[in-house]
Amino acid sequence: MSSTPTARWAATALAAARPAVFWTDTPDRPPAREALPGDSSCDLLVVGGGFTGLWAAIQAKQRDPGKHVLLIEARQVAIGASGRNGGFVAASLTHGLDHGAASWPGEIDRLLALGQDNLAAIEATVREHAIDARWEATGQLLVSVSPHQDQHVRASFDLHRRFGADVQWYDEPGIRGRVASPTYRCGFLDRAGAAVADPARLAWGLAALADRLGVRLHEHTELVSLSAEGTGVDAVLRTGRGLQTVRARDVVLGTNAYPPVLRRLRHFVLPVYDHVLMTEPLSAEQLAQIGWAGREGIGDGGHQFHYYRLTSDNRILWGGYDANYHRGGAVKVALEQRDSSHLLLARHFFQAFPQLEGLTFSHRWGGAIDTTSRFTPMFGTALGGRVAYAVGYTGLGVGSSRWGAAVALDLLTGEPTENTELTMVRRRPVPFPPEPVRYPVVAFTRREIARSDSTGRRGWWLTLLDRFGVGFDS
Repeated sequence: MSSTPTARWAATALAAARPAVFWTDTPDRPPAREALPGDSSCDLLVVGGGFTGLWAAIQAKQRDPGKHVLLIEARQVAIGASGRNGGFVAASLTHGLDHGAASWPGEIDRLLALGQDNLAAIEATVREHAIDARWEATGQLLVSVSPHQDQHVRASFDLHRRFGADVQWYDEPGIRGRVASPTYRCGFLDRAGAAVADPARLAWGLAALADRLGVRLHEHTELVSLSAEGTGVDAVLRTGRGLQTVRARDVVLGTNAYPPVLRRLRHFVLPVYDHVLMTEPLSAEQLAQIGWAGREGIGDGGHQFHYYRLTSDNRILWGGYDANYHRGGAVKVALEQRDSSHLLLARHFFQAFPQLEGLTFSHRWGGAIDTTSRFTPMFGTALGGRVAYAVGYTGLGVGSSRWGAAVALDLLTGEPTENTELTMVRRRPVPFPPEPVRYPVVAFTRREIARSDSTGRRGWWLTLLDRFGVGFDS
């Protein structure tokens, strides 16, 4: 191991970190709900107890209070990506304005408006129903931490300003005045582009809201298969009691990065493991050393980037950068802890905040992100239009999943809507190559991304991918 101060601090700080998700490692976690007790029927079956599934169930009942909605979750609500992310709730539906303007220039104004409306609707739900999500409308900082990021960050600021965003530019003294990191060179604040929340408490609050609206919600109930039967769908489910069948008129799939029952989705969604650290609460003196009075969520301008924010009890969540795809698209509990990734993150943390030497990490974890080759969700239907899906949020699902669920519900109607007519909804992303080619291609792409971050040059491979509007991200 390197003998640099940051490497030594990192190893010491990680020594007692619990291999558990901070958000769900709490004594007031809701008790498990019972599995589906037997065969059943419903108007709408929602598969997945993450944000997409919860929002689909809630919005279905809000649209039609008399609809019989059944939501099933293979494990427990918030056990997947919805309960183990950074808690950034972004307005963007397009993986950022820069990507959206380049990919859908003719629709970007409408997508921006839909994104802001969606973020406002999430906050309104939290406020109206008193969901204890620790919601903070902080906005977000994008910072440059290397010379070749300066131009990208400035161009992003100019683009945001051109589209009327509420943004503020900071030079090096200004940005370090907001948050005191010696790595910062410049950056800007997007005041209305994001909020931060406790994602598990948000999910638990939405599940409670679904209960109150009359949704039947069963955990430890796993979908095994779907088949079209007449005008409906038969779903075979597995519980501790064995196999059961649910007859549903319609189905919404919100399975995120988990292996989908619809095999077609495996070509388009790549499970990428992201890793996260959480510090112990900062003292008043430590907070004073770094500033951060605005409590903004922060991301840097690299392709391999860090994201970080303060929690309600003044811990720092620090994640990102080292995104890993595992051969065969593996998604399993054993992959959630990766010592090399956590040590790398800890070292980077103390490079960003050397004044916090001695601060320790309380938790370390990881989880799978559902990424597509265009970094934005994929939508569609199956089994004669009776099954709809919304998957592939690529790290921004805490916010955009509510809109994704609305799109899935719109698709089930079979009638065109403002959402379903969008090019981003109608067109699929480019599929990833199948295994065994997929793993070496992704590994090579990751190496080229790292090279680009260190040199500032895209190189022939990334330039080629850019030309076709595809890539690898988390």
